[in-house]
Amino acid sequence: MWPRGSTARAAAPVSTTTTSTTLAPTTTSTTQPAPPFEAADAAVGEVALYDSPDAAAPSGSLSNPTSEHVPLVFSVKAQGPPGWLQVQIPRRPNESTAWVHSSDVTVRGLDNRIVVEREARRLTVYKGTTDEVLFQTTVAVGAPATPTPLGDFYIDVVVELTHPSGVYGPFQLSVAGFSDVLQTFGGGPGQIAIHGTNHPELIGEFVSNGCVRLNNDDITALEPLVPAGTPVQIVA
Repeated sequence: MWPRGSTARAAAPVSTTTTSTTLAPTTTSTTQPAPPFEAADAAVGEVALYDSPDAAAPSGSLSNPTSEHVPLVFSVKAQGPPGWLQVQIPRRPNESTAWVHSSDVTVRGLDNRIVVEREARRLTVYKGTTDEVLFQTTVAVGAPATPTPLGDFYIDVVVELTHPSGVYGPFQLSVAGFSDVLQTFGGGPGQIAIHGTNHPELIGEFVSNGCVRLNNDDITALEPLVPAGTPVQIVA
């Protein structure tokens, strides 16, 4: 659910680093643990999508940048045969996946994950696959007629808005999930987002068209923790 007139910020690359320390007369190498999640940034202008690694031809494609003029980002779900990755894609139906050539993307690591508890109206950022809480706050979610969809998604775009006091606040974190009720919204395909608000008095309520609303201080604090590609799990 994209507002127009916004400016997209590309995700900063995140990589695992290796440090070598030399101690006479021996050499010791220490390697940091690999990040628990991975994103794949499109590296070509058109990414071909395949139903399987042995498919004779692609079943579709996605443009980079996207129709919203932002970088195309996937969430990596699995490693396949050499040269292939299974990725989640920002397309209906929710949780859709496809196989892509690994040469068409650049993979980077991610450290955190988001969990949204719909009935509790709560958003939590956890460190990796652990239960360590990095950030937690009360949110507003979808109204009964337009509920926030449940499922395993990811942030596909981080947007810094040009009118931070407006309806979406200073930041919008587009989620690769779509309303189960609204097929279109505001000229877009009914895609949900996590964003700020100019009605903080409604935080904690079931009031949105499916998006997850935070007060503006909270969305500003959240944004640096969750770059594009970060997993988002929305549960009942």
